[in-house]
Amino acid sequence: MSGLFQVPWSDYRPDLVDALWRTVSYTVVSFVGAVLLGLAVALLRLSRAWPARAVAAVYTEVFKNVPLLAIIFLTYFGLASAGIRLDVFTAGCLSLVVFYAAYLSEIFRSAISGVHAGQTEAGEALGLGRAGIFGHIVLPQAVRQALPGTNTMLVDLLKSTSLLVTVSAAELMSEGRLITSATFRALEVYLVISAIYFALCYPLSQLLLLLERKVRAGIPLSPWRRRRLKAARVLLASAVEADMKAGAV
Repeated sequence: MSGLFQVPWSDYRPDLVDALWRTVSYTVVSFVGAVLLGLAVALLRLSRAWPARAVAAVYTEVFKNVPLLAIIFLTYFGLASAGIRLDVFTAGCLSLVVFYAAYLSEIFRSAISGVHAGQTEAGEALGLGRAGIFGHIVLPQAVRQALPGTNTMLVDLLKSTSLLVTVSAAELMSEGRLITSATFRALEVYLVISAIYFALCYPLSQLLLLLERKVRAGIPLSPWRRRRLKAARVLLASAVEADMKAGAV
């Protein structure tokens, strides 16, 4: 093992930290964009207007059946040849957004469709508008159903940032390639890079699994909701106690 670890990692620590930060930045920005675009596409797929459904269906099928690497090349090199020049961060995030939005739209569409129609009818009976029904009734239930698939997509997106090495995006794999070129220690370098990816992905997947279990169990996530739930339980306990005393009398 003494012959394996010979790369002076202390010399590359600042560059690795910067590459790690870039990887996380690509992941966060791309995932937020993919969720927003995926939700919009899912709503179009569920629209009553057939042109909107057709456009959303074409988008979904195209980007689900084109490799991510091809999308990265089209975004960075293809658009540049057409006179549209994007910096590497914008091109990388845009590629990840349009690719993962196609998959997330299917997850969201399935989750929204899984909410029973009676829930919508109940909201209409209470006088809620379409926005109110979606925001207060459909969306909370759809989130619970969409969470497992969405969590999987987030971890997969984080790993897919490694493909941005093809456009020298300054993320972890790009830094690994530079260190390999300088040291000619490919096995050691890529073992360390793989370990960093594992250190990112495994805790993230476990945290998302814990979040999924809490949501499935109906545990409030925000302090405000927890306080409301606690207050409701206190009121309910007081009402039950009052009823018991009244019955005893």
